[in-house]
Amino acid sequence: MPETIEAIVAAHRAGTLTPTQTVARSYQRIRAHDDPAIFIALRDEAAALAEAAALAGRDPAHLPLHGVPVAVKDNIDVLGLPTTAACPAFSYLPSCDAGAVARLRAAGAIVIGKTNLDQFATGLVGVRSPYGIPRNAVRADLIPGGSSSGSAVAVSAGLVPLALGTDTAGSGRVPAMLNNIVGLKPSLGLISTAGVVPACRTLDCVSIFSLTVDDAMTALVAMAGPDAADPFSRDRPLAALGAFPGQLRLGVPRNGQLLFFGDTASEQAYGAALQRWTGLGATLVEFDLEPLYETARLLYEGPWVAERYLVIRDLLASSPDAIHPVTREITIAGARLSAADTFAALYRLQALRKSAERAFAAIDALVLPTAPTAYTVAQVLANPIELNSRLGTYTNFVNLLDLCGLALPAAMRADGIPFGITLLAPAGQDAQLASIGRVFHADTELTMGSKGLSQPPLAPVSTAAHSDEIPIAVVGAHLSGMALNGELKALGGRLLRPATTAPDYKLYALKGTTPPKPGMLRVVPGTGAAIALEVWSLSAAAFGKFVAAIPSPLSIGTIALADGSSVKGFLVEVAAIDGARDITAFGGWRAFIVQAAAAE
Repeated sequence: MPETIEAIVAAHRAGTLTPTQTVARSYQRIRAHDDPAIFIALRDEAAALAEAAALAGRDPAHLPLHGVPVAVKDNIDVLGLPTTAACPAFSYLPSCDAGAVARLRAAGAIVIGKTNLDQFATGLVGVRSPYGIPRNAVRADLIPGGSSSGSAVAVSAGLVPLALGTDTAGSGRVPAMLNNIVGLKPSLGLISTAGVVPACRTLDCVSIFSLTVDDAMTALVAMAGPDAADPFSRDRPLAALGAFPGQLRLGVPRNGQLLFFGDTASEQAYGAALQRWTGLGATLVEFDLEPLYETARLLYEGPWVAERYLVIRDLLASSPDAIHPVTREITIAGARLSAADTFAALYRLQALRKSAERAFAAIDALVLPTAPTAYTVAQVLANPIELNSRLGTYTNFVNLLDLCGLALPAAMRADGIPFGITLLAPAGQDAQLASIGRVFHADTELTMGSKGLSQPPLAPVSTAAHSDEIPIAVVGAHLSGMALNGELKALGGRLLRPATTAPDYKLYALKGTTPPKPGMLRVVPGTGAAIALEVWSLSAAAFGKFVAAIPSPLSIGTIALADGSSVKGFLVEVAAIDGARDITAFGGWRAFIVQAAAAE
């Protein structure tokens, strides 16, 4: 039976399986799994089957989620089902779908029900709900993780192939690790939060749980885009999946900065994950984690707790006992913060953001443990606040610093506890994280979720530009891993493939450029050589912005490639090569830089 989104949609389009059969299977599995704490509300099965049957009147080629069952965290509005945020006294019936849910339905997805969560999305543990504690799908004594507990368990247990969570402090990543699935935390504003009960409204985002990175990206593409109903929505470019870069720089914490709280198994699993990355060709670059730790402390020690208080202050005043005691203890602290406290924290956060920007300029992504350890339900109930705080060690700072994140399964420990890593990068680089993360996940050969499902083979990434993209050849500082590559990624560029020119070019190291740059010049056939380059793609709008910013003496012209095709790319004005060093013999800028560094 198909289990991934990709396989389910393919079966529906081929006619070997119908959406009605797939939805019916989800309900059968929910009954068989027999954990009433996963869902707070299930949709009427007959209504869901009728919606699935109605898809027969729509063109499946235009439905990327054709007949895919989806579970939705119960702080996200679904028309026809109450929104509780795991607090019965807060419950209301929404007048419409949340923006993210509406887009899923438009893409052909079928909502199955609303999942359990740590009340008001406050917690990383999954035990703070009056609706019970969902059983961890991998090891029953472990916490399921939170706050998106039910959504993560539903995907891991095979009840649905896709679920929505939310993520403010790690709620879309920690449960993914603890249930051996993928958790995608998109850039802030990429998915609409209209119709989402706020936790911290300035930091909240809708997150995605799935079995594979490709499935998560399919859902992200379906939901991404600006929404006039969400004042925090942003019109961010979202690239398609690209090739694994030839030179990948991953940031890792300096020696002594990582915390595992005595969990040597997790520490060893993280070390093994780094070895896997180097085996894939990545270069590990030391990264100072201390500013990130300081940022994390701001989330619950700073004024952002007041955002949580703002959501439930009326309920706190009228019915304080309706709120989970741990949630109440955390949230009520927000009432004591002053405007001066707020501005002091905002000033410090801005300085920390600038520090992070400088650090990320030297790497393509940061790779960290998703969580430093794992705890049982009994341990967390005995020590609810301290252990919850530990789980957020590597997640609490992410939204404050406006980063995107991708949580990936990395290992199954000998004690049966899943371990995972998270890739982090500046906002807007969601597709770039997915492009490298999918390769890592496949390389682990781990089974998916809790049912021992083998990963499907990685689908090949297109090496051609899409119809709405323009390919561009880069030969110098914009190559992957080089100083200006971030300019391409910030515009949503994706790497299509490495390539070489026809043997009609010369390459020069230009004088007086910062950072150092080469210039490529077309010459008389027979007097030049083939030069290594990379072909990237940009949307038409991004291409225009990129070209407009290119400084003299560089320009964009037409470059002939070795395979006989041509592409727009970097060339240099003839006058600029006067006095420049001819480095054609190196065959490319990267080879020249490597040899120059070795000589130094």
